[in-house]
Amino acid sequence: MNLLALDTSTEFLSLAIQAGGTLFTHHQHVGNASSELILPQIQALLDAADMQLTDLHGIAFGAGPGAFTGVRIACGVAQGLGFGANIPVVGINTLLAVAQASGADKVIVCLDARMGEIYHAAFEKVKTSEKHENKWQEISETKVCKPEAAPTLAYGASLRKVWIGAGSGWSVYGDVLSQIYQQHLEKTHPNLTPTAEAILQLAKPIFAAGEAKPASEAAPIYIRNRVALTTLQRDAGQRL
Repeated sequence: MNLLALDTSTEFLSLAIQAGGTLFTHHQHVGNASSELILPQIQALLDAADMQLTDLHGIAFGAGPGAFTGVRIACGVAQGLGFGANIPVVGINTLLAVAQASGADKVIVCLDARMGEIYHAAFEKVKTSEKHENKWQEISETKVCKPEAAPTLAYGASLRKVWIGAGSGWSVYGDVLSQIYQQHLEKTHPNLTPTAEAILQLAKPIFAAGEAKPASEAAPIYIRNRVALTTLQRDAGQRL
């Protein structure tokens, strides 16, 4: 199966193409330039894979939560390319993509949501009866909150330090979060971001099961009601 995955929910432009059994990736810190670079970089990856857009069987994208503009870029590009070439799409929770990228089985994901808040979720890999596969289970639902209001772990909250903290929220609010999760936290990976490779891994079984959606149904995941700042807030340097 030939698949394209993309994410622009952070300051990184992350792309991946699976062409049969070969993986082509691009992961670059671009700041606010994703909108300018994403289409040329997708074409560069297609050229590297010796493929045309119509050779793809699916497009996966980081649906959010994340930077409002970045999430819209990823969704819009997935929708536009998918609609134009009649390719189905799959939107992946970016917090789950961080958990996948961590390589751990119990992950507390916190991404910096700006404005003194974090995007938060906790995930655990559990065995399923079907083919004895490990699948991610959301232990604490995806939400936006103040770091000091991060939810405690009510499920699987062993006193053993078996949880990994991942994402930029741990870099900005590490002291507060470590205090909340000190009983459960083994280590942190504050530099982890959603990657297209992780999104691709999460999307593969969805495509294989025939559960992808038409491109016209691609939609971002918004969990913050406010999607704009006042002039004073922008002048003060606040960002969504």
